[in-house]
Amino acid sequence: MNKYKKTNLCITLTLLIAFLLWTLAVTKIDLQAIGPQKSLVGFAALNKAFHDLTGVHMWLYDVTDWLGLVPVIFVLGFGLLGLVQLVKRRSLIKVDSDILILGVFYILVMACYILFEVFVINYRPILIEGKLEASYPSSTTLLVLCVMPTAIMQLRKRINKPVVKTIVTVIISLFTIFMVIGRLVSGVHWLTDIVGGILLSTFMVMLYNSVTEVLKS
Repeated sequence: MNKYKKTNLCITLTLLIAFLLWTLAVTKIDLQAIGPQKSLVGFAALNKAFHDLTGVHMWLYDVTDWLGLVPVIFVLGFGLLGLVQLVKRRSLIKVDSDILILGVFYILVMACYILFEVFVINYRPILIEGKLEASYPSSTTLLVLCVMPTAIMQLRKRINKPVVKTIVTVIISLFTIFMVIGRLVSGVHWLTDIVGGILLSTFMVMLYNSVTEVLKS
């Protein structure tokens, strides 16, 4: 294994440890009942101060919620690409390895979503349709930051024209930034939820990248 691949793996492991430690901290540090229906929230002073600063903007929540369909479309698109390759090549092992890895990656992302819906760390700072909803890590942040960077990797590999590569990269990057910031300031998540989503998704993307790099050899 060359130095680049080792560095990737080290970064991946570091990000995993950072996410686990952050999650543990959210469940232990400055835990107060500042959420709706007296729900407990870690880093209470920090989260409350940030939430009071941004306020709640339901229009932004709705916009980012609907735009959350964009990464879903990318997932379906790459899934269709894998299916077309499977039909044409008549063998699963002949499907591009990075597409197969991407499929497994998507399954892991969904598994993480389900995991934190079952094992709730904390709830949203507001009620959604009168109900408490799991808030950590931000699922929209997780989805966007997992799907869109890997989409960039895939598209840059498959697009031949440098100018088109650059345009696609810039558009997807701007969309991703808007989604994360939009979710952050909409007031439907605590600050620590967004940080958790960023750490988890960054780990996941680095894991995907590390695996694809290792399998190249």
